[in-house]
Amino acid sequence: MIRLLQLIFVGILFVYTPFISANNQLPEIGTAGASALSIDKEVIYGKAYMRLIRASHRMTNDPVLSEYVSELGNHLVAKAEQVRTPFHFFLVTDNEINAAAFLGGYVKIHTGLFLYANTESEFASVIAHEIAHVTQRHIARSIENQAASQNLTLAGMLGSVLLGIANPVAGIAALQASMAANIQNSINYTRANEFEADRIGLQTLVRAGYDPAGMGSFFGKLAEKYRYASKPPQMLITHPLPETRVSEARARANQYPQHFIAPSLAFQFAKARIIVRHGTLDAKAALDYYQQQLQRKEYRIKDAALYGKALALFGLGQYPESKTIIDELAKRHPDNLFMIDTLSDIDLAQQHFESAIARLQSAQSRYPDNQVIILNLSHAYSEKGEFTKAAKLLDRYLRHHPDDSLAWGELSRAQGRLNNLLESHIAQAEYLSLHSDYRRAIDELHSAYNLTKNQLELARIEARIKQFEAAEKQLEELN
Repeated sequence: MIRLLQLIFVGILFVYTPFISANNQLPEIGTAGASALSIDKEVIYGKAYMRLIRASHRMTNDPVLSEYVSELGNHLVAKAEQVRTPFHFFLVTDNEINAAAFLGGYVKIHTGLFLYANTESEFASVIAHEIAHVTQRHIARSIENQAASQNLTLAGMLGSVLLGIANPVAGIAALQASMAANIQNSINYTRANEFEADRIGLQTLVRAGYDPAGMGSFFGKLAEKYRYASKPPQMLITHPLPETRVSEARARANQYPQHFIAPSLAFQFAKARIIVRHGTLDAKAALDYYQQQLQRKEYRIKDAALYGKALALFGLGQYPESKTIIDELAKRHPDNLFMIDTLSDIDLAQQHFESAIARLQSAQSRYPDNQVIILNLSHAYSEKGEFTKAAKLLDRYLRHHPDDSLAWGELSRAQGRLNNLLESHIAQAEYLSLHSDYRRAIDELHSAYNLTKNQLELARIEARIKQFEAAEKQLEELN
């Protein structure tokens, strides 16, 4: 069974690097127990992990929220020490309270974390903790130690870890019952790791300008809520939370000067968006929730409660009422991406294409390479029937952001509407490859190949096909 996991992993990893020449091979991982996880190898395996996550998880494909978590995460990274890799922060739609880091600086954040954190400092404390696990190489050490103790190669151990992390249910089902617990908890941080990540994460949190009490506050609530739970959240399985961790986090926070930190509007906007669009409430329940907040004044920031109400009204199809609220909020918060995105949604829902396009073009002049603006503007062009403009905009953007699967999907649709089937198939192949569906990606490229006689284009498509076919062939040979 471990052999099967190795094959799965090698295939995934091979496909992830389609632009590498045929002579370039993956790094040798070494023999069982060898401590061979260099930083370069961490980055490569991190990319494979991200590819597997896209294929197996319900990604939160919301550019505004992606922008928020990336900005917050990178702000923390800028204040961290011993940063050896780029960091990538991404959201998955899951109400479970959890966040997890992996090799190469990839940090997965569950939408449920927003639902439970009351302040941005609490939310950021969890991210700072995960960043510390990466910078201190706790993940690499854990995997190396487990490979040695189980007499596995690092490749075999990483294959098991990736399968278990990306889809714990599938991972457990695929393995013998005696191995299930080991795979589900593949990355076992030691007690020392957890305390070190708390200590270093808290330092990062403070340097980034957040409230140091946020970590102890969040940990305390989490420990109290699940103190007697028969099924604690995954975060407490992978990150055990004894009382000493809570007390030490609070004690460390008390060592810093106390000063007032205003509630974060961006965090509260993001939380409202999670609650209405990615949480457990339907639009009617969300509207009731925010109306009650406003009536009782039970909000941290009134404008965030109004934003939640506007999103709920939009979800119920009450576009004029939603727009009235967002227009007022936009006056108070000009250039705010949450407002720009929602106003675009409202305009397009009412087929006010010119208004949406004019606003987004103006925003693009200020933020020329912003994902939120580009995807909204390309969508607005497409909704108006201006597919050529949409395709050109996306094509330019993707030259610098080739891993944006949303943009590839939009480009494929725009090219399809223009009847540019060659370009549509190629874009769809890229979209599928980013979700590990390389069999269908190959089919798309074969379709593209049959639509052109241009020799340069044929050579480019043929090379791409060979890269995907090589992955399949390698799997067959390993079998």
